[in-house]
Amino acid sequence: MKKGRLFIVSLGIVLLLFACGNPSSQGPPNVLFIAVDDLRPELNVYGAAYIHSPNLDRLAEEGIIFDRAYCNVPVCGASRASLLTGIKPTRERFVRFDTWAEKDAPGALSLPGYFKSHGYYTISNGKVFHHKKDMLDSWSEAPWRPKGKKAGGRGYITPENIAVAKENRGRGWPWENTDAPDTAYADGLIAKKTIEDLSRLKEMGKPFFLAAGFMKPHLPFIAPKKYWDLYPPETISLPDDYFIPENAPKAAIHNFGELRGYYGVPIEGPVPDSMALKLIRGYRACVSYVDAQIGKVLDALDELGLKENTIVVLWGDHGWLLGDHTLWCKHSNFNAALRAPLIVRAPGFKGGQRSNSLVEFIDIFPSLCELAGFKLPEQLQGMSFVPLMREPESETKDVIYSRFINGESVKTGRYLYTEWYNNEGEIYGRMLYDHRVDTMENRNISELPENKQLVNRLSRLLREEISAAYDVDFKK
Repeated sequence: MKKGRLFIVSLGIVLLLFACGNPSSQGPPNVLFIAVDDLRPELNVYGAAYIHSPNLDRLAEEGIIFDRAYCNVPVCGASRASLLTGIKPTRERFVRFDTWAEKDAPGALSLPGYFKSHGYYTISNGKVFHHKKDMLDSWSEAPWRPKGKKAGGRGYITPENIAVAKENRGRGWPWENTDAPDTAYADGLIAKKTIEDLSRLKEMGKPFFLAAGFMKPHLPFIAPKKYWDLYPPETISLPDDYFIPENAPKAAIHNFGELRGYYGVPIEGPVPDSMALKLIRGYRACVSYVDAQIGKVLDALDELGLKENTIVVLWGDHGWLLGDHTLWCKHSNFNAALRAPLIVRAPGFKGGQRSNSLVEFIDIFPSLCELAGFKLPEQLQGMSFVPLMREPESETKDVIYSRFINGESVKTGRYLYTEWYNNEGEIYGRMLYDHRVDTMENRNISELPENKQLVNRLSRLLREEISAAYDVDFKK
C-alpha cells in the first residue's frame, strides 16, 4: 500500500475511534461518579411515571439506561467493595454490610486508585466505600463526609426523633417530614461540597475522578416536607405482590431486621398497613430529594463548562424491597434486591438510549477504564459494557452472578435461579422464576417435575460462576 493511502486509512481509523466514544480531544475525560444508597430502579426513567425524578430523567435523556443492571451483593458495604475493585464476591469475600475492601481483598487495586495512578485527582464526598477510611490511598485528599449527627445517614432534626433516638440506640421513627432546607440533611451538604469541588477542580486543570455518594433513600426516610408533598397519602398503595410467593423456600423470607430496629416498628410479624403506606411514601420522598441534589451537581457541571469532557456514572448500590413479597430492605436474592439503576453519560456517545443486555456492577471498573483509554488491570472479573453504549441493541453477557450469605444466584436472559447451601455443600432451598411470564416472581417453579432438566442446567451454570469467582489474583 502506498504511503499516502496508508496515511488516509490510518487517519480514518483514528477519527472513527474518536467518533465511537474514545477519550475526548479536550484531553483525558473527567469522571463524575455518583452513588446512591438503597436506590431501586423505581424511577420515572425506568417506567414508574408516578416518581418525580426530573434530574435523573434529564441525565438519562443524554446518556444510556441499562435496564438490566445487577449488583453482585445486595448489601451496601459488600456491594461497594465488589464494584470498586471489580472483583466478584465469594462466601469468604465481600459478604456483610460492613465489609472493608482492603481487608477482604488485600493488595487489590481500587477504581479511583487506578485513575489516581494515571494522573487523575481523586475526591470522595459522602458514602462511597462503606467505611470512610477504606483504601485511603485511592484518594488525592482525605475522604469527606458531613460531620456530626448527619454523618451516619440518620441525621434527625426534629426534637421528637432526636429524643426517641437517644433512647433507642440512635434510631428514632423510620421517617421524618419537616419543613427544612435541603442542607438541613446530609445529602444537601454532599451536593454543596461536590459543587464546590467541581469549581476547584476546574481551576486545577487536571483530569479528575470526583465521587459523590448520596445517603438517601437509605433508612430512615427523612427529607424536607416539599418532597413528601409530591406524594399525597391518597396516591400511595400497597404493592401488587404484597404476599409471599407461592412455594417460596423459607430461606428466601428474611425478617428485615434493619427496619425492625427503628422506633415503632413491630419486633416480629408484618408491619401494619398504615405504616407500610407511610414507608412507601417516605421512600419516594427521599428519591425525589436525592434527585434534586443530583440535579444541582449536574447543573454546576454544565455551568462550569465541564460537561462536554466528563463521564457521568450514576448507580444505586443494590435494589430494595419496598413491601415486595411483604419484605423490606435488601438482604435477599429476589430480583427487587439484586436489580439496581445504572445510567451512564459519556462524551462522544448518543444519548437517550437503552440497553436490555445483562450488566453486573463488576463491569463498571473495566468500562470506565476503556472510556478513559487505560489498560485493564489483571484483577478485573467483569466485562466492559462500552460496546453496548455503541450498539444498545446488542448483548454482551448470557449470565450474571449475585450472592448473599448462603444464597447463590444466576440471572440469565429469561430466568433467575437461586440455591441456598450450607458449608458441607448441601442444598436446603431453591428458587426459580421465569421472568418471561412472571416478572414479579410470584410463583417459585424450581420444584416442578417438568423443570428438573432446566434446574440441573442452571445449577451447573451456577457452580461454574461460583468457581469463577475464586479465580482472581490481586496484583498491583
